[in-house]
Amino acid sequence: MTMRVEFDEPKCVAAGQCAMVAPGVFDQRDEDGVAVVLVAEPGPELADEAQEAAAVCPAAAIRLVEQ
Repeated sequence: MTMRVEFDEPKCVAAGQCAMVAPGVFDQRDEDGVAVVLVAEPGPELADEAQEAAAVCPAAAIRLVEQ
């Protein structure tokens, strides 16, 4: 399965959960803590991390789209 990360930046509340559970896919900006997508199309080795990040996002700002 291949996937694409869709991130709704205005919804992000800068909780940092995504960067904590999926550091290979997400990071946070230093100035405001808003998430940054590092890998827009994570491969199989990052799929579990990306799925967990979407599941734990308190603002539901992360969506994974299967391609």
